[in-house]
Amino acid sequence: MAKKYLDKDVLQATIERLEVIFDNFENIYFSVSGGKDSSVMVQIANMIAKQKNKQYDVLYIDLEAQYKRTIDHIEELKQLSQIRDFYHICLPMALRNAVSVLQPKWICWEEESRDLWVRPMPADVINIHNAPFDWFKKGEEFEEFIVQFAEWYQQKYNTKVACGIGIRTDESLNRFRTIAFQEKKIRFQDYNWTTQIKVNDKHINVYNFYPIYDWKVDDIWGAVSRLDLKYNEIYELMYKNGMSIYEQRLCQPYGDDQKNGLNQFKALEYDTWSKVLNRVNGVNFGNIYCKTTALGNIKSSKPVFMSWQEYTVFLLESIGIYNRDLMMHYYRKIKKFMIWHKNKYGVDINDIPETAENKLENQKKAISWRRIARAIEKNDFYLKRLSFGQTKTDDEELMRLIHKWDNLLSKDTKTDDKHLQEVIQSEEFLKEKVGVREYGNENE
Repeated sequence: MAKKYLDKDVLQATIERLEVIFDNFENIYFSVSGGKDSSVMVQIANMIAKQKNKQYDVLYIDLEAQYKRTIDHIEELKQLSQIRDFYHICLPMALRNAVSVLQPKWICWEEESRDLWVRPMPADVINIHNAPFDWFKKGEEFEEFIVQFAEWYQQKYNTKVACGIGIRTDESLNRFRTIAFQEKKIRFQDYNWTTQIKVNDKHINVYNFYPIYDWKVDDIWGAVSRLDLKYNEIYELMYKNGMSIYEQRLCQPYGDDQKNGLNQFKALEYDTWSKVLNRVNGVNFGNIYCKTTALGNIKSSKPVFMSWQEYTVFLLESIGIYNRDLMMHYYRKIKKFMIWHKNKYGVDINDIPETAENKLENQKKAISWRRIARAIEKNDFYLKRLSFGQTKTDDEELMRLIHKWDNLLSKDTKTDDKHLQEVIQSEEFLKEKVGVREYGNENE
């Protein structure tokens, strides 16, 4: 029967949970993020470990685009007295990118993007050059890594392992279900705040445990005050910026709540914010043009914090990072489109509306920034969505760009434009891009 803690406060309950772990496991590591919950967890764990003359390890996965104060706090935590090994991970992992127009993920600590890193890589870290993990592959997901690390750590010590995770169930119903109500989960000695880890549907000898799962945010800050614990000073800046203790989160700048993430960086650490913005432009939008074809359809959506006009300019500048000729091609045709509307309807560039009626935009009867942006999204080379027709001049320009830019078009490009499809199948294109030997017999 799992133990219940109805007759004591959550701090005492957590102390008892940690005592259970230190009494039953020789090899323990805590996963920390630099946030308030995992910080409190590991500092209380250090007190218990010191009393019992035990050691433990810490896993910190550094995602590069972090607040400076978060990294400062991580350095504070590294000084805890009972830490044996501190695994500060700076590996090129694939992370969620909700603000990207062209690329749904970005890779932190990517060597090819060193000049765009938000900050220099710390000296005492595990990186791509010294990692002891033969299983790690560039571009792994965060969730993949933490499971693989658990398996590697267990094999390293060849004994049962405990992994402490500082999450609270009051922040997420899914977290609550994960910790308390998984009927099929295997617990350590039937404690409901533990869960045995599965890798590829097979349990390994590692148990996640959640010592502060039943805490509230008030309990976190109460413990910081009562026990005189260290804390990430970014929370103090959040409070001064008008954010209550119940709203405070260490938002990733490119996460699903993208507006809050970027705006929060801007308000709290302006210097970091400027570097974060540069990282978005350089990584999330540029690489698409050197790794794939520039004229394939782009799956995208306008970020909520941009106007359609800003989004249009943003798309053009993003294209220009790796293919200035293509950007200028679009620019010239869009400029011509605007001049025509000004001469015929008197619509000056400053009077172009953000949007028009969907029906009119679809029928190509109204000018709007949304209509222009959608044409660029589709990589509509001829800009037929802006009422242009295919011309001989455009065809000549396309072949010139194909000859100059290897990444403009390939035989595998997916496009719904029948004229681009014709170009891809043309003899001239096949000879240019595929080569004579692959295209056909030289002697024919």
